[in-house]
Amino acid sequence: MRGVEQIPWLYDAFMALVEARGFGRWRRWLAAGAEGRILDVGAGTGRNLPLYGKASRVVALEPDLGMLRSARGRANGAHLVVGDAQALPFSNDSFDTAVSGLVFCSVPDPLMGLGEVHRVLRRGGTLRMLEHVRSEWRWFARIQDLVQPVYTVIAGGCHPNRRTETTVQEAGFEIEPGSRRARGMMRRFVARPAGTDGADGNGA
Repeated sequence: MRGVEQIPWLYDAFMALVEARGFGRWRRWLAAGAEGRILDVGAGTGRNLPLYGKASRVVALEPDLGMLRSARGRANGAHLVVGDAQALPFSNDSFDTAVSGLVFCSVPDPLMGLGEVHRVLRRGGTLRMLEHVRSEWRWFARIQDLVQPVYTVIAGGCHPNRRTETTVQEAGFEIEPGSRRARGMMRRFVARPAGTDGADGNGA
């Protein structure tokens, strides 16, 4: 489903505005803790890519070819791949870190997609996620439910009312409590395949 989020110049203009208003710090956090072989899921126009270290081995996956073409100028050595988060074209245990920034609001079956991310992460690997979610305020969540059908069409698949943290856990991940930050509808956190140990040291 295509919408305004699949128009590269419009998407970039909007993201530049929100990053200037503080979102950029969260995006830098998202990339800063990624290490080893990195999968950037739903790379869009590549706004994360310049933020990874030069020694990083990054694969940037994006289903929309037009968006991925716009990412070329920011690739910073990343390997760009056209692909679907629900059927990742990679073998099991291929990556040390998966990074997802404002992606799983738009994946048609987020549980399937997160299951795929779980599959391609090695044991002890990490999922670093930044996402907007269903509001904890009941009245606002009701508004999200009401606008969702129209918003999803206009935005090109984005669902403003998903309980993404719950879906992450249903896909077999454990969210590290110390990594979780909440600001309004925005969430950021580190998650690991359930039953593995590790700690995130990137603080607030």
